[in-house]
Amino acid sequence: MPRVARAFWLNAPGKGEIRTVELPRPGPDEVLVRTLCSGVSRGTETLVFRGGVPRSQYDTMRAPFQDGDFPGPVKYGYLNVGVVEEGPRRLLGRTVFCLYPHQTHYVVPADAVTPVPDTVPAPRAVLAGTVETAVNAVWDAAPLLGDRIAVVGAGMVGCGVAALLARFPAVRVQLVDADPARAAVAEALGVGFALPEDALGECDLVVHASATEEGLARALELLAPEGTVIELSWYGDRRVSLPLGESFHSRRLVVRSSQVGAVSPARRARRTFADRLAVALDLLADPAFDALVTGESDFEDLPRVLPRLAGGDLPALCHRIRYSAGGST
Repeated sequence: MPRVARAFWLNAPGKGEIRTVELPRPGPDEVLVRTLCSGVSRGTETLVFRGGVPRSQYDTMRAPFQDGDFPGPVKYGYLNVGVVEEGPRRLLGRTVFCLYPHQTHYVVPADAVTPVPDTVPAPRAVLAGTVETAVNAVWDAAPLLGDRIAVVGAGMVGCGVAALLARFPAVRVQLVDADPARAAVAEALGVGFALPEDALGECDLVVHASATEEGLARALELLAPEGTVIELSWYGDRRVSLPLGESFHSRRLVVRSSQVGAVSPARRARRTFADRLAVALDLLADPAFDALVTGESDFEDLPRVLPRLAGGDLPALCHRIRYSAGGST
């Protein structure tokens, strides 16, 4: 009898289910991982769940171990932490992070998993993909000593970026969001907070991560002359308007995109994807990042949880998924 696992599939936009999938036996350079927990990235994953990936971006938006195609049926996800149950001796019994979807067990090449440092609890390690995105954004932003910085959008990625920027010496960092409840998360991360109308201006650098037209416009307003907005938001199939009239040209403002799919040009010659992920995992030794996990559910509840996350009925930054010990035969 073949071994099997259980996996979450998006059958069609807005409708998901748990499926039984065949589990291959690992080859000599592969590992069998039993999932301990996974994370739902509320921005990208809920956009995928709603069917909001533009056709032109189907290839670009593929997750490393995605099965199926957009808009569905598709198995999608990339925040997974588990224990290696079969594979090379150096990895046996190790807790590892992998860019794998929501599935109870899986087989991947051994070099596709990254050991989680002993200083990082497995439940916190689901944030590795998010903190990796934040690391890349900070490499793109290249802040300088004494910079005045705002991060507009206190979602999962925005909070991660703000937490890293706050570690730089002599900088002024403010996390800006329309939801006053995000102030508690900012405090836990050691970052100042402001509502959009109260945010401090004359910024050398603004990182935008709200995925809203209003947030991007406010990011431009907060810049000092010749300042730069690093755009982290991904809008899917939505078009946004940008105020490029008024004083945009006279103040010589810059809008520059950042995306985790490529290592920042500032580090590309000296850092690999594996190096970047290792940096993210080391940073997660700080318990302050626990503030980014704002909910938890059982794996079997995912078909009911994702519609609530996508619809906003279940507010969250990172929503963590728990797995029982079973699931493979």
